[in-house]
Amino acid sequence: MIANYGFNATLTAKPGMGDQLIDLLLTGLNEGSPGASEHCIVYLVSRSASDPDVVHITEGWTSEEDHHRIFAGETARAIVAQIDPLLAKDSEYTDYVPVRGKAAF
Repeated sequence: MIANYGFNATLTAKPGMGDQLIDLLLTGLNEGSPGASEHCIVYLVSRSASDPDVVHITEGWTSEEDHHRIFAGETARAIVAQIDPLLAKDSEYTDYVPVRGKAAF
Protein backbone atom coordinates (compact mmCIF):
# COMPACT_ATOMS: atom_id res chain seq x y z
CA MET A 1 0.00 0.00 0.00
CA ILE A 2 1.04 3.57 -0.60
CA ALA A 3 0.54 6.50 1.75
CA ASN A 4 -1.26 9.29 -0.11
CA TYR A 5 -2.00 11.49 2.91
CA GLY A 6 -0.18 12.15 6.13
CA PHE A 7 0.62 14.58 8.87
CA ASN A 8 3.02 15.43 11.64
CA ALA A 9 1.78 16.61 15.00
CA THR A 10 3.75 18.12 17.84
CA LEU A 11 2.12 17.64 21.21
CA THR A 12 3.43 19.30 24.37
CA ALA A 13 2.50 17.48 27.54
CA LYS A 14 2.08 19.15 30.89
CA PRO A 15 5.36 19.05 32.83
CA GLY A 16 6.34 15.50 33.71
CA MET A 17 3.54 13.90 31.67
CA GLY A 18 5.49 13.11 28.49
CA ASP A 19 5.79 9.40 29.30
CA GLN A 20 2.06 9.11 29.96
CA LEU A 21 1.32 10.88 26.66
CA ILE A 22 3.66 8.54 24.76
CA ASP A 23 2.11 5.47 26.37
CA LEU A 24 -1.35 6.67 25.39
CA LEU A 25 -0.32 7.45 21.81
CA LEU A 26 1.21 3.99 21.49
CA THR A 27 -2.15 2.41 22.35
CA GLY A 28 -3.06 3.64 18.87
CA LEU A 29 -1.16 0.58 17.59
CA ASN A 30 -3.27 -1.90 19.59
CA GLU A 31 -5.62 -4.24 17.75
CA GLY A 32 -8.73 -2.30 16.72
CA SER A 33 -7.05 1.08 17.18
CA PRO A 34 -6.39 3.62 14.40
CA GLY A 35 -2.70 2.83 13.94
CA ALA A 36 -3.49 -0.87 13.52
CA SER A 37 -5.80 -0.16 10.59
CA GLU A 38 -4.74 -1.48 7.21
CA HIS A 39 -5.13 2.11 5.98
CA CYS A 40 -2.47 3.45 8.38
CA ILE A 41 0.86 2.91 6.64
CA VAL A 42 3.07 4.90 9.02
CA TYR A 43 2.51 5.49 12.74
CA LEU A 44 5.63 6.83 14.43
CA VAL A 45 5.76 8.31 17.93
CA SER A 46 8.93 10.22 18.83
CA ARG A 47 10.14 12.34 21.71
CA SER A 48 12.08 15.59 21.50
CA ALA A 49 15.76 15.07 22.29
CA SER A 50 15.82 18.30 24.31
CA ASP A 51 12.42 18.25 26.07
CA PRO A 52 10.90 14.95 27.28
CA ASP A 53 7.44 16.52 27.39
CA VAL A 54 7.41 17.35 23.66
CA VAL A 55 6.16 14.44 21.60
CA HIS A 56 5.94 14.13 17.83
CA ILE A 57 3.70 11.79 15.90
CA THR A 58 3.98 11.07 12.19
CA GLU A 59 1.18 9.28 10.39
CA GLY A 60 0.84 8.15 6.78
CA TRP A 61 -2.54 6.99 5.44
CA THR A 62 -3.82 5.43 2.24
CA SER A 63 -6.05 8.51 1.83
CA GLU A 64 -7.29 11.53 3.72
CA GLU A 65 -10.79 10.05 3.58
CA ASP A 66 -9.63 6.81 5.23
CA HIS A 67 -7.93 8.81 7.97
CA HIS A 68 -11.02 10.90 8.69
CA ARG A 69 -13.33 7.88 8.59
CA ILE A 70 -11.22 5.89 11.05
CA PHE A 71 -10.73 8.87 13.37
CA ALA A 72 -14.48 9.39 13.45
CA GLY A 73 -14.77 5.96 15.11
CA GLU A 74 -15.34 5.38 18.80
CA THR A 75 -11.85 3.98 19.56
CA ALA A 76 -10.03 6.95 18.04
CA ARG A 77 -12.34 9.46 19.72
CA ALA A 78 -11.72 7.76 23.09
CA ILE A 79 -7.94 8.04 22.66
CA VAL A 80 -8.19 11.70 21.62
CA ALA A 81 -10.40 12.45 24.64
CA GLN A 82 -7.71 11.02 26.93
CA ILE A 83 -4.94 13.01 25.25
CA ASP A 84 -6.46 16.47 25.73
CA PRO A 85 -6.13 16.59 29.56
CA LEU A 86 -2.42 15.71 29.28
CA LEU A 87 -1.57 18.66 27.03
CA ALA A 88 -0.05 21.94 28.15
CA LYS A 89 -1.08 23.74 24.94
CA ASP A 90 -2.79 23.16 21.61
CA SER A 91 -1.08 20.69 19.33
CA GLU A 92 0.57 21.84 16.11
CA TYR A 93 -0.30 19.95 12.92
CA THR A 94 1.26 19.92 9.48
CA ASP A 95 -0.48 17.88 6.82
CA TYR A 96 1.31 16.66 3.72
CA VAL A 97 1.19 14.43 0.70
CA PRO A 98 3.91 11.74 0.96
CA VAL A 99 6.14 11.49 -2.08
CA ARG A 100 8.45 8.57 -1.34
CA GLY A 101 10.46 7.10 1.50
CA LYS A 102 10.75 4.19 3.84
CA ALA A 103 9.43 3.14 7.22
CA ALA A 104 10.54 -0.19 8.65
CA PHE A 105 10.51 -1.17 12.32
